[in-house]
Amino acid sequence: MEAGRQQNPCVRGEEGNGGPSGGRAVLVTGGAVRLGRTICESLAAEGWDVVIHYRSSVEAAREVARCVEQRGRRAWLVGGDLAEPGACERVIRKAQEASGGLAGLVNSAAVFSKESLWTLDAADCERAWRVNCLAPVLLTQAFARTTERGQVVNLLDRRITSDDPACIPYLLSKKALAAFTRSAALALAPRFRVNGVAPGPILPPPGMGPEALHDRAGNVPLGVAACTAEAVAEGVLYLLRAEAVTGQILFIDGGQHVLGNGVTAR
Repeated sequence: MEAGRQQNPCVRGEEGNGGPSGGRAVLVTGGAVRLGRTICESLAAEGWDVVIHYRSSVEAAREVARCVEQRGRRAWLVGGDLAEPGACERVIRKAQEASGGLAGLVNSAAVFSKESLWTLDAADCERAWRVNCLAPVLLTQAFARTTERGQVVNLLDRRITSDDPACIPYLLSKKALAAFTRSAALALAPRFRVNGVAPGPILPPPGMGPEALHDRAGNVPLGVAACTAEAVAEGVLYLLRAEAVTGQILFIDGGQHVLGNGVTAR
């Protein structure tokens, strides 16, 4: 039995047990933790049903589902490692079956590591490429093949405007995803809108406190406090609502992207 199908009386409709959502369901990959969790909860607060994708954080995903349902919306869980062959197609199929029809896809799942040219290896590049870029491509393809109309929002990074030698595999994967965002907007119009949100320094690394974010953020014209997970989620919501917007990348980074390579650590 898959983790997402284990019984949980607090969550209605895990993977296929729920009824149609009336076209108000959004799949959020990596929705169990950190920024993905905030996006899921913000979607629910704005009236969306949510399909929460997770790789291994099933308990965290169930907690997010409870929060979604406390806001009066429906929640479903779908598990899967997006780096595995065939996983993206399975995730879309299960999400469609569970919700009764997706209206949107938020590609939030990502892996990050600080690997320079001198420390990276093929495995680092392969993992970053598969999860951060190839998975959103395949998820978008599968979504477009199984839905008449919809919306896609890709989570990028303000680093796409700069050249950061400290995290080359990650940076390459996000720059490629930015290019795909614009290409897919053209390829899928007018049935689908495809946009991106590029956050700046939002959350401290896992296991570190808020002071670590301030120390590592670098120069932020509007100050680190301007960059919050809630602000990113609001950007996602805007792009889901903005019917005349496609191929857009919305930077929510306190102005860091304007600095380009001028972003330096304090």
